[in-house]
Amino acid sequence: MRLLAFSTLLLLTLNCSAQGPATDRADRTGKVYVYWGWNRAIFTDSDIHFTGDQYDFTLRDVKAFDRPTDFNAKTYLSPVSATIPQYNFRIGYWFKPNWNISIGTDHMKYVVQAYQVVDIDGSIAGTGTRFDGNYSDADIALPPDFLQFEHTDGLNYPNVEIRHALDLLTVGKVRIGITEGIGTGILYPKTNVVLMNNERNDRFHLAGYGVSAVVGLQIEFFRSFFIQTEAKGGYIRMPDIRTTTSKADKADQRFFFGQWNLVLGASFGRCRKPTPSVSQSKETGL
Repeated sequence: MRLLAFSTLLLLTLNCSAQGPATDRADRTGKVYVYWGWNRAIFTDSDIHFTGDQYDFTLRDVKAFDRPTDFNAKTYLSPVSATIPQYNFRIGYWFKPNWNISIGTDHMKYVVQAYQVVDIDGSIAGTGTRFDGNYSDADIALPPDFLQFEHTDGLNYPNVEIRHALDLLTVGKVRIGITEGIGTGILYPKTNVVLMNNERNDRFHLAGYGVSAVVGLQIEFFRSFFIQTEAKGGYIRMPDIRTTTSKADKADQRFFFGQWNLVLGASFGRCRKPTPSVSQSKETGL
């Protein structure tokens, strides 16, 4: 099935490119594009508020980082394991020569740095651990027996975007341009949390929402295939992060993120030839 889908896509894109060069972006209107690629991500420090039957406390200015998978072709290029690394997938539709709307997902990984020292406010009681107590602007380290906090399966951001494209240069069958857009979506992480002696929750859960903006540089070949590098940033708000198997336990956090993406894609579908100008019509007798 994968071979059949790839063959169909290849035939469609070659059919489009075989119709000859266009003088403007009208050749894209009505077409669909898809892309797949990979990202690196950064995150601002955030406050994380934990609530449950045995605790109600806030950790302030918590540092976190991404977790890229070491590169090897078997992991990154195999359909079986392609979703293990931090990845980006998107499918879009060109509804105007320079405008498209798309849906996709950004799969990032978010890992709280272990053993860092942060401020804590609130209370912990009845856990039977050394962390029981009342805290007011106190320092606390984050060893594994207190907290392990990761969105590593991952920090999933399914979103809708609207983008605008602008050509910079066309040389033969190669077109270079920029794209910029805005988007919004939901956060659907599978959060891995070990909080003191509680059993962790290990399920995907709708935790919140996000908004984002993106700008990219695209190199397109034969009006059909492209490679694109993107800088993307946005704001994430997650008021309902599942932390343990108890529905009473949850975490709340918000932060800004940044991504650098490298994606590969293709356009296919209906192709339009450019409309001849008045001068061209006279010369050809049309």
